[in-house]
Amino acid sequence: MKENLSGTLAIDLGNTNTVIAFQDQRDINSVLVEIPNITSSPGVIPTAVWFEGPSNIPKIGIGALKMRDKSNSDLFFHSNFKRLIGNSIEKINKNNILNPNECGKTFFQILWASIPHKYKIKRLVLTAPIDTYKGYREWLVNLCEEISVDEIALVDEPTAASLGINVPFGSKIMTLDIGGSTVDMNIVKIEGGEGKSGPIAELLKFQGKDVSSISKQKIRCAEIIGKTGSKIGGKDIDQWIVDYFIPGNDYVTNLLKAEEIKCKLSSSAIKYEDKYPIKLFNEQNQEKEFYISKEIFEKILIENNLLNHLNSLLKDLLNQARGKFCKVEDLNSIVFVGGGTQIPLIKEWITKKISKIQIKSPPPIESIAMGALAMTPGTKIKDILNKGLSIRLFNKRKQKHFWHPIFCKGQTWPTENPFKLILQASTNNQKIFEIIIGETQKEREYDVIFENGLPKLSEVQTEEEIIKWEKEPLKIVLKNESNIGEDNLKLFFKITKSADLLVKCFDIKDEFLGEYNLGNIL
Repeated sequence: MKENLSGTLAIDLGNTNTVIAFQDQRDINSVLVEIPNITSSPGVIPTAVWFEGPSNIPKIGIGALKMRDKSNSDLFFHSNFKRLIGNSIEKINKNNILNPNECGKTFFQILWASIPHKYKIKRLVLTAPIDTYKGYREWLVNLCEEISVDEIALVDEPTAASLGINVPFGSKIMTLDIGGSTVDMNIVKIEGGEGKSGPIAELLKFQGKDVSSISKQKIRCAEIIGKTGSKIGGKDIDQWIVDYFIPGNDYVTNLLKAEEIKCKLSSSAIKYEDKYPIKLFNEQNQEKEFYISKEIFEKILIENNLLNHLNSLLKDLLNQARGKFCKVEDLNSIVFVGGGTQIPLIKEWITKKISKIQIKSPPPIESIAMGALAMTPGTKIKDILNKGLSIRLFNKRKQKHFWHPIFCKGQTWPTENPFKLILQASTNNQKIFEIIIGETQKEREYDVIFENGLPKLSEVQTEEEIIKWEKEPLKIVLKNESNIGEDNLKLFFKITKSADLLVKCFDIKDEFLGEYNLGNIL
């Protein structure tokens, strides 16, 4: 009997494929979840629903795909619905029985009920597109009411993708996503960097309770600098391959075979000139064998104007970015998402168009789900400081004490990395240092006044108020005395998951002087 696994499940609902991944709380590695008759490969589920009505059992994933060539598929087969959830702009296919929100709900309910029992899910992390984030989030909040799991968190897709490839917080990245039915290009700035708090997953549910409307955590998505796209994708490429050999043919079987050979020809191990067989059915339902090489495949893509189309999209994207003072040189990296980006011709195209920026190509389909898990590792859930914490220091020039911030309001805890501070002696022959901590009681307030009918900020009305903690200051005793202006004490502050403020102390020669609990921040 296999051991049960307990930890975090990530679901990245995509327009073409949905990815489901799991991380056990005792393991740093993630696994892709396989579900019989639903996943097409481990962790990958075609985003499709077959729904005939309440009296019939619905199917999702590979089970739904097998039904799509049956009669009345225009009514019962549902796909490409994810991009319509929370999106009031695009038109809905009115032939289908279910609307996009109902499709998503049906898909999710069946998926949730089908997860193998060996996975004990303590936390669920979901992803959301940034262009329709608010509407999509509202749909998820309603959906989560019916899910029996204690903790549910939400993260935007570009941030999850960037976390999956270790892009620094605050970076500007370009994402190229070629999925089954769409091409999406965007440039976004990831939260954090330059002293700002890093991105975190937003809690929707905690300890079994809905916290989506009362949580102290603000919605913190990546910032969209530019976005463009079109309804062209991998399925169209499959049709182009079939049309090259049998014009006008759209048999489902042929399209599946075209998809298979497309994936094969996208491998870097395939030689340019080698030919491979593909068997297709003609209009008389007779199977005929054709041969295709990487050279022919690229010819098909070029003849169907794919590169010209990508050039046009890229031009629009970079024009948008320039309008927001973002140049190509400002990009940290270009991230490939979606199976279509694995086609060698696409990689060559972007390399020639933007040659100086690093291209990162994580596993194209599962990278967002893996990144979402990276934002909620192990059993950690981050909270946000609702008050600042400061240490009292002495300004030798002004001969007076002042408060120096350690952690600012809005930062997350428990902290990933300690805050480092080096102290100097404030008097000659100093051997004892006092560590005095205070917290923000009242922030600076500004008034808006009008001069000549124009609004402007007044001078500071009320200063920030720091209240000293009511406990005996920590005293650190050095082995050797020091004089004014000399560096001699290193402090490393962190906040633990139990909300304790800890400090590790070293002298200037890195000799350990002890670790101390300064108090609880709550």
